[in-house]
Amino acid sequence: MIPEVPRQEAVADQPHREEKDLLGKLLVPADVYYGVQTQRAVENFRLSGVPIGHFAKLIIGLAMVKKAAAAANRDIGELAPHKYEAIAHACDRLIDGEFHDQFVVDMIQGGAGTSTNMNANEVIANIGLEFMGCEKGQYAHLHPNNDVNMSQSTNDVYPTAIRVGLQLSHADLVDSLGQLSDAFADKRDEFTDVIKMGRTQLQDAVPMTLGQEFGAFSTTLGEDIERIAGLFDQLREVNLGGTAIGTGINADPRYAKLAVQHLSEICGHHMHLAPDLIEATSDMGAFVLFSGMTKRLAIKLSKICNDLRLLSSGPRTGLNEINLPPQQPGSSIMPGKVNPVIPEAVNQVAYEVIGNDLSVTMAAENGQLQLNVMEPLIAYKCFENMRLLRRAMDMLGERCVTGITANADRCRGLVLHSIGLITALNRYIGYEDATRIAQRAQETGQGVLEVLREEQLLDDAVLDELLKPENMVNPSSVRSPQSAKN
Repeated sequence: MIPEVPRQEAVADQPHREEKDLLGKLLVPADVYYGVQTQRAVENFRLSGVPIGHFAKLIIGLAMVKKAAAAANRDIGELAPHKYEAIAHACDRLIDGEFHDQFVVDMIQGGAGTSTNMNANEVIANIGLEFMGCEKGQYAHLHPNNDVNMSQSTNDVYPTAIRVGLQLSHADLVDSLGQLSDAFADKRDEFTDVIKMGRTQLQDAVPMTLGQEFGAFSTTLGEDIERIAGLFDQLREVNLGGTAIGTGINADPRYAKLAVQHLSEICGHHMHLAPDLIEATSDMGAFVLFSGMTKRLAIKLSKICNDLRLLSSGPRTGLNEINLPPQQPGSSIMPGKVNPVIPEAVNQVAYEVIGNDLSVTMAAENGQLQLNVMEPLIAYKCFENMRLLRRAMDMLGERCVTGITANADRCRGLVLHSIGLITALNRYIGYEDATRIAQRAQETGQGVLEVLREEQLLDDAVLDELLKPENMVNPSSVRSPQSAKN
C-alpha cells in the first residue's frame, strides 16, 4: 500500500528539504525520492486514490523510456557519460521493481501526464544523485529537467511509456486468457458424452452435448488470444523524439531514431517510430482499439458467466445441469443456499470494463489540436482493464471452472422429456408427423418418445440407435428409414 502523501502543514512538522520550481519554494519530506513538482501534483489531485505506482508495468515503461532517452543523448554527445551512468543505474533499479512506492501522483491528473513525467524525472534524479554520492535535491549535479528529461517532453515520453507498459503486460493477460480457455477445453473433454438439450431464446431447441457447450466457451476465448496480440502490435508505434507536438523541438535530429532503437533493446519489443510524429502525438486511435478489445473480452466472459449461472440454477427448481463448486454460504436468512458468487463477480468486473471503455472513448474524442490532454484517464482505464480482466479470469478458472461437475442424468432426462427432441427425429418421420407428435405431447404432458412408441412410427431398435449421444448430436451418422426405402 502506497502511503498517503502529507500536505504542507504536515511536512513542516517532520524532517524535510526545501525545493523550488516555477511557482516558488515548497517543502518536501526529507526521505522521499520525488521532488517539488510531484509534491504539488499530489496536493492538487486527490481524486481516484490510485497512484501511478499501483501499475508496476507503467513505472517500468517510464524507466525504460528514460533509460533509452539517456542512452541516445549520450550517443549524440549531449549527456555526459557519468550522468548517463547515474540515470541508467536509477532506471535499472526501477525496472527491477524498486522505489515504485515513490510514484505517488494520482492516475487522474490535469496536465496531460506532466505530473507523471515529473514524478519519474525527480525519482530518477534523486536515485541517481545518491549513486553519485550526493544528497537528494542537489540537482546541480543531476537535474530532473535538464538531464533526466533531456530531448524529451511529456507529450512524447508519456504515451510511449504507456505503450511500453501495455506491451509488458501483454504476456500476463494472454497467459490468463489461455489458461481459462484450457480449463474450459478440459471440461469439454470431460463432458463429451453428457447429452443435454440445447436452447435458443431460453426455449428447448435441439440436443447437444455438455462437452460441445463447454468447447464453445473455450473456442470463443481462444479466438481472442491472436486478436489481442494483433492489437499490441499497433501499440508498438511511438512518437518518442517528437517532443512537444511532434516537430522535435529541443531534440537533435539524430535523437528520435537512436532513442527508439535503444528502447526496443531495453524493453524486448520492436518499437518503431511513427511516420508522422505530429499525428502520433495527438491521435489516441490505438488506445481506443485496444480498449475496445478488452471490452469485447469482458462481454464474452460475462456471457459465459450468465450461462454458467443458468445451467447451475436450482438446485431443485432450475436447470441444474451442472454444479458449480461451492465457495461460501449464500444467505444470512436462507439455510443451505449457495450462490454462484464467482460468476457473479466476473459479471461485475465485465460491467466495469465496459464502463471504462466508454471513458477511454470519450477521453480520446476530447483531444484538441496537437495534443490529447485526457491521456491520464486513457492510461488509467487501459491498465485497470487489463488488471481486472487478468484477476477475473484467474479467479473464474481456479475457483469455478476446474471444479464444475455435470448432472448427467438430469441432462439426459430433460432431453428425453423435451418437446424439442422431436427436431432431432424430424428427418426420420417427416415434418407433418413431427409437428403432430409435438402438439400431442405438449397437450397431454407426455414425452415425445412415449407418443412415438404409442403410434409405432419408429420401432424401438431404431429409436435406441437414434438416441445414442453420438447420433443425437450428429444425425447424419444414422440413415433415415424413409430415405432407405426410397
